Amino acid sequence: MTAESDRPRESDGNGESDGNGESVGTGLRTAVSLRAVTDHDLEALFAYEHDPEAVRRSRFTPRPREAFFRHWRERVLSDPDCLVRTVVVDGEVAGSVVSWTEGERRFIGYWLGRPYWGRGIGTRALGLFLELERVRPLYADPFSGNTASVRLLERHGFERAGTLVHGEDEHVLLALGAGPGELPQAHG
Repeated sequence: MTAESDRPRESDGNGESDGNGESVGTGLRTAVSLRAVTDHDLEALFAYEHDPEAVRRSRFTPRPREAFFRHWRERVLSDPDCLVRTVVVDGEVAGSVVSWTEGERRFIGYWLGRPYWGRGIGTRALGLFLELERVRPLYADPFSGNTASVRLLERHGFERAGTLVHGEDEHVLLALGAGPGELPQAHG
């Protein structure tokens, strides 16, 4: 990652930066930014991953504490292929956004703490991250029942490319920037 990508990225309420990261014209004063993940952030991210409602919506099995920290330190933060950022809202850790390569596909994933849901923060954070992650096509595979996550990705231009099955759950495969011949053959 370059020094440019390590600088905090900020957004206003419309996904455009006003230089201060504050919402303009909406009455909101929520500063949303991205920055490099620090080891200190992992405590908040661990707590968010274990939120029962987040687990229900994502169908993601939370990792035990030791496995969570090992995964983040050894497989995410130390992997030069991963682009990962902490989402910061008004100075507080709100979640994370990460991209990684799996096989021949580049994927994106994100996790926000419940206090930050339904406030447009995911929209702004994903918009900022997509300015940093320029690889296309880019894929995401949220649980099909997580309609808020599916809608968030679609608002950013991701298109439905099929379905995948993880365990017993069906997930929507979405792609951003895939040309007609680039859409994968997803199986459900």
